[in-house]
Amino acid sequence: MGEKRRMLFLDIGGVLLTNGWDHNARRRAAEHFGFDFGEMDDRHRMTFDTYEEGKLSLQEYLRRVVFYERRSFTLEELRQFMYAQSAPHPEMIELVRRLKSRHGLGVGAISNEGRELTVYRIARFELSSFVDFFISSCFVHFRKPDADIYRMALDVSQAAPERSVYIDDRRMFAEVAGGLGFHGIHHRDVGTTIKALADLGLDDGPTEGGRQ
Repeated sequence: MGEKRRMLFLDIGGVLLTNGWDHNARRRAAEHFGFDFGEMDDRHRMTFDTYEEGKLSLQEYLRRVVFYERRSFTLEELRQFMYAQSAPHPEMIELVRRLKSRHGLGVGAISNEGRELTVYRIARFELSSFVDFFISSCFVHFRKPDADIYRMALDVSQAAPERSVYIDDRRMFAEVAGGLGFHGIHHRDVGTTIKALADLGLDDGPTEGGRQ
């Protein structure tokens, strides 16, 4: 049998895109709609894991954390505000596209995110045009840093961990992958990630002056 294909696994929020619904986005929502951020955030912390694990719909989550009392705005208005917080990191998206083409990599996403946000972001930013499959917490019902989510990614791809790279903006999540045999990269910015990938033999092609 031939050697297994090299795989590039990576997080979505903080790597390919901005985070979908983080502390800053929640604070912006509170300011925009005029509700109490502290109370909302307390409720968020108590239930968001359940939403990310696919055990609550977005509507159920929002009813628990915001619409437990009468509001001057609608759930749909808040939902659309949430979606609008997402933006791409174009340099990282183009980097992954180039690496996939140049090295014949398989590409898989391993992310913690709720179903509606995941589905919206995949479609909105056309992630499936270069990501082969998505191991999202809402699909598989467990979250990073649970080691089983990384093992599932290996099972789905039939990849060997030693031929797999995992990129995450959260250092601990990259370290957990490293403990399972992946080459873990803590993503801080595009430049340091390019260097870390090159050190693993996944160079990005010609330097800026020579790139076609």
